[in-house]
Amino acid sequence: MLQAFADTFKIPDLRKKILITFAIIGVYRLGSFIPTPGIDGAKLALFFDNLMQHQGKTLFGVMNLFSGGAIQRLTIFALGIMPYISSSIIMQLLTVVIPALEKMAKEGETGRRRINQYTRYGTILLSVMQSFFIALWLENPAHFGGLQIVDFPGWPFRLLTVLTLTTGSAFIMWLGEQIQEKGIGNGMSLIVAAGILSRAPTALFQIISLVRPGKGAAGQMDLLTVLVMFGIMVAAIVFVIMLTQAERKIPVQYAKRVVGRKVFGGQSTFIPFKVNNGGVLPIIFAQSIILFPATIGVFVPNHFIQQVTGALGAGNTGYTIIMMLLIVFFSYFYTAIAFNPIDVADNMKKYGGFIPGVRPGTPTVEYFDFIINRITLPGGVFLALIAVAPDVIGKWMKVPNSVADFFGGTALLIVVGVSLDTIKQIESQLLMRHYEGFMKRGRIRGRQR
Repeated sequence: MLQAFADTFKIPDLRKKILITFAIIGVYRLGSFIPTPGIDGAKLALFFDNLMQHQGKTLFGVMNLFSGGAIQRLTIFALGIMPYISSSIIMQLLTVVIPALEKMAKEGETGRRRINQYTRYGTILLSVMQSFFIALWLENPAHFGGLQIVDFPGWPFRLLTVLTLTTGSAFIMWLGEQIQEKGIGNGMSLIVAAGILSRAPTALFQIISLVRPGKGAAGQMDLLTVLVMFGIMVAAIVFVIMLTQAERKIPVQYAKRVVGRKVFGGQSTFIPFKVNNGGVLPIIFAQSIILFPATIGVFVPNHFIQQVTGALGAGNTGYTIIMMLLIVFFSYFYTAIAFNPIDVADNMKKYGGFIPGVRPGTPTVEYFDFIINRITLPGGVFLALIAVAPDVIGKWMKVPNSVADFFGGTALLIVVGVSLDTIKQIESQLLMRHYEGFMKRGRIRGRQR
C-alpha cells in the first residue's frame, strides 16, 4: 500500500491532479477564517459555545458540521456547501415529479448539463434567502442573550451580508467544480469532508485534555476508557465501510442478436443494488426534522417547547427511537425516488436482457420491488444504528459532541464514503498505467517495471 501511495506521485498527470486538489482545499480552508464584515466574531463564538453546552444538538450544529466551523465564526464561507446540497436534493425530487425535467434527465449529457445549470441557479437563490434571514437574525440582540453582534445594523449591513455570503457560497460551488474537472475525486464531497476533518485536531486536543491530570474538566477519563473509545471508533469505521460497499448483485443475461454478419450480446452481467442506496441523505432528512424543535426552543422560551426539546435531546430514549424510525422511513423514501424499477425493466427488455428464472416485463418489475424492499430494511436499520451511535456513546462516556461525532453518524459516513470514492479513482488511474493498486489481493498484477 505504501508503494502504491509512492506510485501516485510518479505519474505526472495524477500528481498534478492531486496537487491541484490539495491547493483548492487549502483555498477553501483559508476562506473559512475570513470574517464577514460588520460582525463581532468573539461575541458570536461565545453565543455558540453557550448554545452547545446548554441546548445540545441543534440545526446550527449540523450546519456548522458541513461548513467546517465557518458558521460558528460566520466567515465568508459560512453557508458552506449546504445551499448546493439543498438545491441538488430539490432538483432530484422535482425530476421525479415534473415530467419535463424527467425527460430532460434522459437526454444524456446535454440534459444533465441543463439540470446542473438549474441546480446552480437554485444554489444562488437559496444562498440569497438564507443569508438575508441570517442578517436579520444577527441584528436582533434578543436572540443572543442581549449581546450586540452587529455594530451597525440596517439595510447596508443586510445587503453587505447577503452579497458576502452568497458570493462565498458561489465561490465554494466553483471550487468544487474545479476539483471535479482538474483534480481527483468528487469536488463537492471532498469540500464537505475537508470541513469535517478540520475538526479532528480539536477533538484530539479535547481527548488529551480529558486524560491529562489536572483540575476541572481534565482527568475525567482514564487511559483504559480512551483505548475502549478508539476501539469503538475503529469498529464504527469498519461497519461504515461494510455498509457503504455492501450490494446485492442481480444476474442479467442478454440474448444474442444478429445484425448483418455480426453477432451482438449473449454475455452475462449483473445489476448492483446498494444496501445503503440513500447514503447520508436519510440521516440529514431525519436530523432536520427531529432537531427542528430544539432550534425553535433557542428563540422561543415557551414552556411546552422547552419540554419537547428536553424529551428529544440527543442521547435520550425518545430522541434515539424517533431518530431511528425516521432514518428507516427516509431510506425507503429516497430509494423509491432514486430507483425506478419500471425504467430499468423496460431498458433490459429493449436490449434483450432478462433475469434467469424471471419473465421480462411486469414480473421483472415485481422482482426488483421485492429485492429493493428486502435489502433496504437492513440497510436502513444499520444506518440508523450508526447515526445514533455518537449520541449514545458520547453520553455514556461523557465526551464532547465534537469528539463523539467521530464515533459514527453523518461525519463518519461522509468521510469514509468520500475516502473510498477518492481511493477508487486514484487506483483506477494507477491500474490504467500498469501500476499496482492499493490492494494486491484479488487484482491482476500490473506489468513489472
